[in-house]
Amino acid sequence: MEVHLAGTLLKLLQGDIVEQEVEAVVNAANTGLWGGGGVDGAIHRAGGTKIAEECRRIREERGGCPVGEAVITTGGKLKARYVIHTVGPIWRGGQGGEDELLASAYYNSLKLAKEREIKSLAFPSISTGAYGFPVERAARIAMATVKDFLTRNPAAFEEVRFVLFSPEALKAYEGALMEVLATAR
Repeated sequence: MEVHLAGTLLKLLQGDIVEQEVEAVVNAANTGLWGGGGVDGAIHRAGGTKIAEECRRIREERGGCPVGEAVITTGGKLKARYVIHTVGPIWRGGQGGEDELLASAYYNSLKLAKEREIKSLAFPSISTGAYGFPVERAARIAMATVKDFLTRNPAAFEEVRFVLFSPEALKAYEGALMEVLATAR
């Protein structure tokens, strides 16, 4: 699915984020930037030691990356030039500010990309794997946050992609995008 929103091509597709040919991929990282499982592990494995070295340096300088924040490293051996590491919240039933923290993870990733003049980036579904955030809820937050950012920063990017691992996740994100676009009218 593809739509144009505030001068940016917004694309939703099923695939593997490590294979994306964009300037930056967003990594669903942990606070220690250790390269765990899921998307995080896949990005670290495919990108090689350069990413791990830069994550180590960030840990030494800043102590890692807090939930809702974002940091940037090289893309190493990835097709992408950069990796934006962001930490989404662990789902605890929705009463611990998880929605706001997830929105912050998306917003701060976009903000960092804009500051670095990155023109194309690809997001995974942040926090919906091992962190247990409900996919439909996460998709609505992601789509609303991206729409809001793009509307406030027209033509900041040429393309923003969401690369979803499963057909179910893709369907959830397509539904969320349709909801967000319907409320925009």
